[in-house]
Amino acid sequence: MNLWNAIVIGFKEIWAHKFRSVLTMLGIILGVSSLVAMSAMVKGIEIGAKEALVAIGGLQKIRIEAQKVPIYQRYLTDQAVGVTLNDVYALQSSAPLAALVSPEMRLYGATVSANGKTYRPWVCTGVWPVAIEMYEHVVEHGRMFNEIDDEMARSVCVIGTEVRDEIFGSPQQVGHEIIPLGETININGQSLTIIGMFQHYENEQDRKQRELALQQAEPNKTGPARSRGWGTTSQNWAFKLKNASVLIPLNTIWIKFRAGGTAGPGGWGATVAAADPRLSVLEVKVAEVEHLNAALQQIRNVLMSTHKGIEDFYFRTQEEWAENIDTFVRNARMSGSIIAGISLLVGGIGIMNIMLASISGRIREIGIRKAVGAGTGAVFIQILVESVVIAVVGGLAGLAGSYALVRSMSSFSPTGNDPVITVTAMAIAFGFSVCIGILAGLIPAFKAARLDPIVALRYE
Repeated sequence: MNLWNAIVIGFKEIWAHKFRSVLTMLGIILGVSSLVAMSAMVKGIEIGAKEALVAIGGLQKIRIEAQKVPIYQRYLTDQAVGVTLNDVYALQSSAPLAALVSPEMRLYGATVSANGKTYRPWVCTGVWPVAIEMYEHVVEHGRMFNEIDDEMARSVCVIGTEVRDEIFGSPQQVGHEIIPLGETININGQSLTIIGMFQHYENEQDRKQRELALQQAEPNKTGPARSRGWGTTSQNWAFKLKNASVLIPLNTIWIKFRAGGTAGPGGWGATVAAADPRLSVLEVKVAEVEHLNAALQQIRNVLMSTHKGIEDFYFRTQEEWAENIDTFVRNARMSGSIIAGISLLVGGIGIMNIMLASISGRIREIGIRKAVGAGTGAVFIQILVESVVIAVVGGLAGLAGSYALVRSMSSFSPTGNDPVITVTAMAIAFGFSVCIGILAGLIPAFKAARLDPIVALRYE
């Protein structure tokens, strides 16, 4: 018997016992579907996390924040100055690996009010114009404030789209896009003029949903406007953070907010000397991620010099975030693979049981084949091929089922990104199903091949 005939007989056996075959393949179908779906879900999470990592500056960014003086330096607490503009100037002149240096003075708990509405942005901070490069911002309307605006402490600001939506109305609410350039907003009692607005930041899934919602809304322009896809229910937090931002010139924050005592909760108010204002955060970006460790050491040396040996600062890098992403993805794939593997193993045991039962009902048939010249190897291959055929059909059905499963999962996916089916995951899942079919068919094949034809022919 050649291989093709064995395959044909395997399909005939499946067709002759449809219900039994479906039950036999159910474990394989569920195992393959769950393995592919798990991989797709994890891939969606990975894509979303890496999109967010890129959105906030990538691996090259280093955040420097003030901290309490270490225990062994407590006697120097009175001399600790925190992170200041002196550190910025020192890094610019003495740390060549620092490609960008961006100081920040944040207004904690700031309230934006205008047009009879109030809103608390996620980020309201004073920065230098270089912050637009540091945070990967794109000004879509108007302009970013420049060095002259900062030097003269002009009352200007650049806002994100969510700030616009909450104060002036979203495009879905008013039926067209509002560009509030030249409008005045009030922040903690100070009036600022909007001179620019950033583009709307969103991940790939949100962009597709918004475009689809706009296409669906196009034929129904009449009637009350409804929000269709511009909201933030599934939006990744990093993109929401950028959309809910208000950037103000650094000197404006210092002179008109902090020195004026309007910094709000968490601010330092007028207690800090104007000659050396403390910063909330100091962001540094290196040109190449390969130089990150060298840059960290260089920056540390400079800061230890400006702080006179007092270690009242610490570093935070995105490298830890990237490592956490990789660790989570690895652990999720491992645990998901174990669960799917158990399902495939159960499916293999089902195939083995059915093949053993099938052999018990075909003992006379096997005896006749051996009596007319079929060799031990031919019988072994026939039974093994039948087992593999069941596994292959179950694997293909599982791949088809995984597509439907992933589509249904995307409707309630908590990742902020649609699950993504990969060819690698499908190939691995299908390969496992074939291997399970081979392993499950070995014992029945050995049992059938070792049957004595005389005993088999006498079997009733």
